Amino acid sequence: MHIFYTPDLKDGNYQLNEEESKHCIRVLRLKSGDKVNLIDGEGGFYLAEIVNDHPKRCELKIVQTEKEYGKRNYFLSVALAPTKNIERFEWFLEKSTEIGVDEFIPFISHQSERKVIKPERLNRIINAAVKQSIQAYRPKLSAMLKFKDLIYLPIEGKKFIAHCFDTEKPFLKDVIKKGDKVLVLIGPEGDFTMEEIEQAKNRGFKEISLGNSRLRTETAGIVAVHTVSLINL
Repeated sequence: MHIFYTPDLKDGNYQLNEEESKHCIRVLRLKSGDKVNLIDGEGGFYLAEIVNDHPKRCELKIVQTEKEYGKRNYFLSVALAPTKNIERFEWFLEKSTEIGVDEFIPFISHQSERKVIKPERLNRIINAAVKQSIQAYRPKLSAMLKFKDLIYLPIEGKKFIAHCFDTEKPFLKDVIKKGDKVLVLIGPEGDFTMEEIEQAKNRGFKEISLGNSRLRTETAGIVAVHTVSLINL
């Protein structure tokens, strides 16, 4: 069944915006009486019936509501420095959303090669991935931060920094457990500097490894998300 992301949805009737109405009626060729699913990004999963198949203002009637649909028993934030090739960062956002994450925090560190992102485009990618993976909870995309501001955020739970320096550090899988609230920092293509790592450690971050291979930034992000997901199965 077709799914639409409707963040301003309330119980009762709902009108799709012009873009979604066109997609629903002109592209998908749905008509009055057909049913679709809606997600609000906050755990609401709805079954709705088309009551007016207008291609610019399609109207729906909510016929069934389920709250906390697919709610996870953990909370995961991933802070990742956007890649020089923005398509790699977009791929990370898409696949991580499909696997399961609660918050993305893009940031700029000393060796970052990309210092500008387009939130509107990135949010569209997240929205599409939420619909694709049938998730009622939508990850939040935070504003871009500087590294020095990121490590001072008042975040509860376990805080980790992943890097490629040859130091003694445990694997992420060995330092988390089911139900943990977790934040993982992953640096740019040039990695963190040792000074940044020390600054993070002084703010309560623990060094971790994501495996024995040297990973691209976006791959490291996926590994972190998948690791936390597997621990919570």
